[in-house]
Amino acid sequence: MSALTEYFQTDWAAMTLHDWLGMVITVVVFLGMAAGYIMVLNPRNKEKFESRRNLPLDDDEPLQSVGDKR
Repeated sequence: MSALTEYFQTDWAAMTLHDWLGMVITVVVFLGMAAGYIMVLNPRNKEKFESRRNLPLDDDEPLQSVGDKR
């Protein structure tokens, strides 16, 4: 067991700025992903997300040619 604790031991004093930034960014991204999954998978939000299911596929405006004006 001591070999396992030595393997995961961290020298906090030797960490550089890039080490700290990498750790902070990793934790922030993890928390954001967890919050996103909780929001999407929450049964109370099902109707809201189901109503927007085809939003990326809906065409609000017809496609324009390169030279057309609005």
